[in-house]
Amino acid sequence: MINSDAAEKKLDQPLWRDYLELCKPNVVALMALTAVVGMLLAVPGMVPLDVLLLGNLGIGLCAASAAVINHVVDKKIDLLMKRTENRPVAQGRLKDSHALLFSAVMGLLGMWVLIFYVNELTAWLTLGSLIGYALIYTCFLKRATPQNIVIGGLAGAAPPLLGWTAVTNEIHGHALLLVLIIFAWTPPHFWALAIHRKDDYAKVGVPMLPVTHGDKYTRLHILLYTIILFSVSVLPFATKMFGLLYLLGAVILGLGFIYWAIVMLINKDPQAPVQTFRYSIIYLMALFIIMLADHYVFPLDDRLNRIPPPIEMQIIE
Repeated sequence: MINSDAAEKKLDQPLWRDYLELCKPNVVALMALTAVVGMLLAVPGMVPLDVLLLGNLGIGLCAASAAVINHVVDKKIDLLMKRTENRPVAQGRLKDSHALLFSAVMGLLGMWVLIFYVNELTAWLTLGSLIGYALIYTCFLKRATPQNIVIGGLAGAAPPLLGWTAVTNEIHGHALLLVLIIFAWTPPHFWALAIHRKDDYAKVGVPMLPVTHGDKYTRLHILLYTIILFSVSVLPFATKMFGLLYLLGAVILGLGFIYWAIVMLINKDPQAPVQTFRYSIIYLMALFIIMLADHYVFPLDDRLNRIPPPIEMQIIE
């Protein structure tokens, strides 16, 4: 049932706030953080200001464009779920056509910025990520398989790679490690939320893992993926991308994530899924901030000498 009080309150808010909500600003902000980290890790010292600003502007606009498409495609199921029932398109405060036009303008503007002011490699990788989330995941995978998050998570893991290529115009092995960390982080992050919102997902027929395989099976897989994430998170230290500061932070944060996964598996705390979901957000933000701290605290010249050669995937002009 729709919360009428909340819906009426939303009706009173300015139009610009509805358009801002379409962009999923919290999600885009987390993506921007990982993109910025990718940029800063790509070079010693500071990234040129124009690349930093324009690169993130282009990536952010494309990410927001994909978020708007998600609102339009999911409007019917959004209306039936407590977490999303008051979204502007679902409630009819914004027309589909207006939202799609808004998405198209942001997407085209983002691609224009990336192609003409950053580089083509970043533009095409960003476009691939946009298509992966807005079309492949939202329109197909989400309703097709309980592994939707695992497969579709690759699109959401791309921002640090996009940030790296925005600065260097090349795909680097260490940038791919950053992608791998987010890729491994995505399933336990979203499955914790899916357990918390299981009834909503079941009601709208979205085959999230708790709906198709049950809570116990999902809790076990959250623990397994969290262990995988822990292993993946120490790879940047093993490849000498980062030093002891990063290793210490990754181990502490990873053990915290494993702790919450075990609490979920024991299943005595009804708030464990939502607490795990919240911790996962803190985990990712803190891990990437620690990456930056390690990058700037320790000498960079020696580290650059240890970086493996880039993968040759530059755009041929």
